[in-house]
Amino acid sequence: MTHTEIMKALSGLLLGMFAAILSSTIVTNALPQIIGDLGGGQSAYTWVVTATLLAMTASMPLWGKLADLFSKKLLIQTALLIYVGGSLIAGLSQNPAMLIAVRVVQGLGVGGLIGLSQIILAAMIPPRERGRYSGYLGATFALATVSGPLIGGIITDTPGLGWRWCFYIGVPVALAALVVLQRTLRLPVVRREVRIDWAGAFLISVAVSLLLIWVTLAGDQYDWLSWQTFAMVGGGLLLGALFLLVESRAGDPIIPLRLFRERTIALSCVASLLVGVAMLCGTVFFSQYFQLARGQSATMSGVMTIPLIGGLSLSSTVSGQLITRTGRWKHWLVIGGVLVTAGMGLLGTIRYDTPYWQVAAFMALMGLGIGMLTQNLVLATQNQVGPRDLGAASSMVAFFRSFGGAIGVSVLGALLAARVGDYTRDGLARLGTPADGSAGTAGSGAIPDLETLPAPLRTVLENAYGHGIADVFFFAAPCALLALLLTIFIKETVLKSSASGGSSA
Repeated sequence: MTHTEIMKALSGLLLGMFAAILSSTIVTNALPQIIGDLGGGQSAYTWVVTATLLAMTASMPLWGKLADLFSKKLLIQTALLIYVGGSLIAGLSQNPAMLIAVRVVQGLGVGGLIGLSQIILAAMIPPRERGRYSGYLGATFALATVSGPLIGGIITDTPGLGWRWCFYIGVPVALAALVVLQRTLRLPVVRREVRIDWAGAFLISVAVSLLLIWVTLAGDQYDWLSWQTFAMVGGGLLLGALFLLVESRAGDPIIPLRLFRERTIALSCVASLLVGVAMLCGTVFFSQYFQLARGQSATMSGVMTIPLIGGLSLSSTVSGQLITRTGRWKHWLVIGGVLVTAGMGLLGTIRYDTPYWQVAAFMALMGLGIGMLTQNLVLATQNQVGPRDLGAASSMVAFFRSFGGAIGVSVLGALLAARVGDYTRDGLARLGTPADGSAGTAGSGAIPDLETLPAPLRTVLENAYGHGIADVFFFAAPCALLALLLTIFIKETVLKSSASGGSSA
């Protein structure tokens, strides 16, 4: 494919990627109104988010394997149609159960779009040239991730629209992607004997789902040390062991275990898991910081995260261009690890009254580092495999990144709730006010409405959230440091001059 042909096809991939990621983040600021209108409670609030995350993460290995067996173009079009159908029905939801079920369907489509975009990019472009194009994927991922809450807040607050349009807005974008890919994507098709490892797909999906359900609900629906924890973690580990046994004996495994014998692939997957923690921390907790610690609106909250978007978009694009020019990629991983670690460590020092320019600088550092890491870890992995394993290898990196983010956000969210409670009680004690569990005080479990609170109590809560969210970044910083250490041991190899996936569709 020529540069012009690649850019035309890439525009379809970017549209699909934007719609997919947007659907995962756009409901962040709209959820309170959605659950209130549908008559749900805190459990429904959690599951509307968790359902999509579960389906997305668990389905990625299967999409990757299917991409090694079937037409990649047909698969991504199927993922787009699944996403469109799920989005349309989600906007028509009449109760929480219906919305949660449809969000599972949405998640299946999103998992396909995220995983297949990387795979198709690799099939079109050789590794040496891939950096300049993969940067566009990283920038789109960042833009959709961070702008989703902003767009959702605006839609929800706009008269005549309402929260249902949070689900509808991605439909025309996905349909446009479908049309563009139909007209522009041209990949050779190689007929292969189809042998799908359904047993492996089932075991990995259930094992991951159990672990994600456990970490999402632990500390809220039940204690971390409880029979539910032992049952879910034990069940997840047992199913994981069975998965490894099945994969070791399968003729065409969904995740070829032999790939992990390659040091670069193994280290890249573990590093991606740790980077996922940092990346989702930025999207989830910055929204809460600006709204609850600094009293900003949902719209302004999105505007104030622009330094994160800008840093991520700039570094993913520029590093990709320079990798294509020089063929060297490892030092970008190391620099990215340093910047993420530094950014998260500095964010661990912020408070509710920290000057915004300092917070913006720390966010920009973090964004620059994430942009250098995410796409280039995929590139390093894809460069180590042949056409037969391209889909499986690419989806493994995306799977570990998504899984790490889900686990990290759930654990750190529980940490945030505990810290906010402690800091609020301390602040109220200094005021001589008992923490009686009423609305807006520690122990109520509710998100406070700062506008309705008297000035002293509002300051206590803003300080509690500012300090608590800083603690989240402080405790997540070691994950970034460990990712940095892993990248140091990744061996740099010459980027191939032919597309790894060029012989397979």
